[in-house]
Amino acid sequence: MTNSISEIRDADCIFITGSNTAEAHPVISYEVIRAVKNGANLVIVDPRRIPLVEHATLFLQVKPGTDIYVFLAIMHTILREGWADEKFIADRTEGFEDFKASLEEYTPERASLMSGVTVEQIIDAARIYALGERVNASSVYGEPRGHSAIFYAMGITQRSNGTDMVMTLANLALLTGQVGKPSTGVNPLRGQSNVQGACDTGCLVNVYPGYQRVTDDEKRKAIAQTWDAEDLPGEIGLTVVEAMHAALEGKVRATYVMGENPMMSDPNTTNVEKALRNLDLLIVQDIFPSETAFLAHVILPAAASLEKDGSFTNTERRVQMIQPVLQPPGEAWPDWKITGELAARFDREMDRQRDSKHWLFPSTGSIFTELVTVTPIYAGMSHDRLIGEGLQWPCPDREHPGTPILHAGKFSRGLGKFNLVKAIDPAEQPDDEYPLILTTGRVLYHYHTGTMTRRSGPLDWIEPRGYVEINPADAAAAGILDDRAVVIESRRGLVRTRAKITDNVPKGTIFLAFHWREAPANMLTQDFALDPVAKIPEYKVCAVRILNPRAKRDKAAA
Repeated sequence: MTNSISEIRDADCIFITGSNTAEAHPVISYEVIRAVKNGANLVIVDPRRIPLVEHATLFLQVKPGTDIYVFLAIMHTILREGWADEKFIADRTEGFEDFKASLEEYTPERASLMSGVTVEQIIDAARIYALGERVNASSVYGEPRGHSAIFYAMGITQRSNGTDMVMTLANLALLTGQVGKPSTGVNPLRGQSNVQGACDTGCLVNVYPGYQRVTDDEKRKAIAQTWDAEDLPGEIGLTVVEAMHAALEGKVRATYVMGENPMMSDPNTTNVEKALRNLDLLIVQDIFPSETAFLAHVILPAAASLEKDGSFTNTERRVQMIQPVLQPPGEAWPDWKITGELAARFDREMDRQRDSKHWLFPSTGSIFTELVTVTPIYAGMSHDRLIGEGLQWPCPDREHPGTPILHAGKFSRGLGKFNLVKAIDPAEQPDDEYPLILTTGRVLYHYHTGTMTRRSGPLDWIEPRGYVEINPADAAAAGILDDRAVVIESRRGLVRTRAKITDNVPKGTIFLAFHWREAPANMLTQDFALDPVAKIPEYKVCAVRILNPRAKRDKAAA
């Protein structure tokens, strides 16, 4: 997030897209509702009528995969109506004229035709966001232009054009000057525990700690020197989906999986299983058995979050300390201890003469001390400074208080850059054979692939089995009854579950959560269309059909 969670309550306009905030981020949702009650306008762009729509001023229900047309049209409208922040553009941005020209073809009329959102809704959304309008009140900050904040999640990033979607939201913030000040910005909501911290510390294929690119020779060599390594890889590695493809082809022979369950979470899980079975060695390190662990050659028992210490980084870039309240059971170890011990043994097996302290850290504090030396955005942090409320990065030195708001006064690159974006349709479109669009997501009571939450009796009692949301018109056409069995089929596989007939999804769209192994949504999703930059697959749009399993039995009986 460019801004802080506490600022939400004072926002004049909150713009949410690709995020079922109430169910995936309930704490954030609470702050959003609080802001709305204080007079903020809430604009939501989503294919589903998510729970937060109940509090929305404006709900733009888009056809899945077409929201980019809506956002480009919103910016077209802002320019046409004179709602852009011309001073901010002149003082703090570059590339505006080319960007302005690129928007000419994306009229509200064209966006309406592609997305199903009305022209009037597009114009209203443009005005409310650009001007930071409140409901029957003036801005909390007493400025002519109110403060508008954008929030998004994996509904826009788990797409073959996810990078373009994020760039589009950044363009929108630059165009209106809604960045670098309180209660504004472009704010991604992180979905899993410490996913922000994992990215910060280099658990991505294209960067080292602190988002230093692996292709930057100077920075890579400096990190290698600190780590007492001869050199470090200077080429971008394989993402998860790319690695599965490589394993299927025999190009990747061993995989080490930590705290992940690709047999449920990766697209086209039929191919994922083939890939994992094709490995010479599959190691799974986790706190509970998972569908992936059932295929493993080696299982390493890890400690759970309440059984270890260290730091977590949350969605607002706040680095915080955690302390153990329980001892790990049996032979379970903290992840850092397991990986350190493995690395030390590799050194011995390969006859590398290195001090054992190179891998065998005495504590998480000593690991963090090394981490800050290679992570400029963490440079001023230490475990003792994180006690209490923690610190928000960047924190460049020991005297720095942390940074609640990014890009205040200037951007890290100097001027903010407008990026040229073209609308690209999803790779797999509905047709006569597969006439419906499937989109996936989560529900309130379960988390990721259910590895933890489905072991909670109360949570599994509330939501014990999966379901697919189907519009009444689509259900009637297929002869499907509410709460009865239904089969969903794509070009990659089929899933059996129960129907939930609801107006929450528009005609032509169905929704399936991905928590249930009995109805694994990712049996259906495709893995061939990847974002060209992030290499993320198109989880949120794939072509399917629904079948009534009773129909065959009824026909046979007749």
